[in-house]
Amino acid sequence: MRATPRTIALIMLIGLGLANGPTGPGTGPGAAVAQPAPGPYPPPGAYPPPPGAYPPPPGTYPPPPGAYPPPQYPPPPQQNFTPGELVNAGHRFFGTVSRGLATVIETAVSQWGQPNGYVLGEEAGGAFFGGLRYGEGMLYTKNAGDLKVFWQGPTIGWDFGGEGARTMMLVYNLPATPAIYQRFAGIDGSAYLVGGFGMTALTANDIVLVPIRSGLGLRLGANVGYLKFTPVSTWNPF
Repeated sequence: MRATPRTIALIMLIGLGLANGPTGPGTGPGAAVAQPAPGPYPPPGAYPPPPGAYPPPPGTYPPPPGAYPPPQYPPPPQQNFTPGELVNAGHRFFGTVSRGLATVIETAVSQWGQPNGYVLGEEAGGAFFGGLRYGEGMLYTKNAGDLKVFWQGPTIGWDFGGEGARTMMLVYNLPATPAIYQRFAGIDGSAYLVGGFGMTALTANDIVLVPIRSGLGLRLGANVGYLKFTPVSTWNPF
């Protein structure tokens, strides 16, 4: 059987159609590919990971002991006065550099420690067997400010002559500056004397007051009395 040209052309068209694939809607080069139906698997994140699958985030567990050095804090401010500070203040106040003053201050510090305040002032009084004492000055502290003070008090003892003296008083265990406004009792005399400076001690409610005196008519007797501190001047010593 001899093929005709029409037959040959038909065979070529059929071959080209089979090589290019099926035609029709959704079969072109830009057609979307069909997705398979969802299977029986959970979406990502549906279940938490097993323990130990990932390392814990930073800060989850406390560091082991000694892993970091302890924090460093600045030291608290010094509230007491050192012997050197007291001697320098006394030398400026009394106007002279005296070994006697340094010795008296060192004696007080060795007995009562470092004070947290001191008073610088002047007092006057006189007695013949009995008398009065008046003074005024300024209380100095390191952390509670300064305070104007006045003091008065009777003295009873074997004292001679008048008195006009600059006075430095060391103050111990002062909880607050207004706490000095009270009555201090003790042996109001020069229990310790060296180089023209005398020291004695008074106390009230755990506060210790150590007057250091120098000046004309420094009293050397055993003056049993008290000192009353007030915020204003008064002539009433009682």
